[in-house]
Amino acid sequence: MKLQISSSQQQFLLDQAASSPNTEVCGLLLGTIVDDVGAVRIADLVPAANVAANPARSFEIAPATLLASHRSARAAGLRVIGHWHSHPNGSPRPSNRDAARATENGQIWLIIAGGTISGWLPHTIGAGPAGFAPVLLEQQ
Repeated sequence: MKLQISSSQQQFLLDQAASSPNTEVCGLLLGTIVDDVGAVRIADLVPAANVAANPARSFEIAPATLLASHRSARAAGLRVIGHWHSHPNGSPRPSNRDAARATENGQIWLIIAGGTISGWLPHTIGAGPAGFAPVLLEQQ
């Protein structure tokens, strides 16, 4: 899978992570599927409050932001295609905590860490934590 992302969107994500080096920042990806090239395109990035009990080690997107984003995406002909969060520990790979919470729902996970952005698509095989396949980030 390929994810089309603009350089300004990439910079926004890097800036968000840098602005909060000790807690995980998070948000939603709104976009569209680009059938002719087999890719998903980000149209908008929606920052969200991290309401996790321990935001230094995990993230939870504020429910009000999640609901509002689904509504606004539908109204604009878009959909919620995934989410993004940072890893203050510097690892751009999904953590064990991420794997325990992930579901195979077709949504993309972007992880910002160590000045880089990586893309992932969760997949499950039976019970237990999810695995993740890398998503190619294609600059628009």
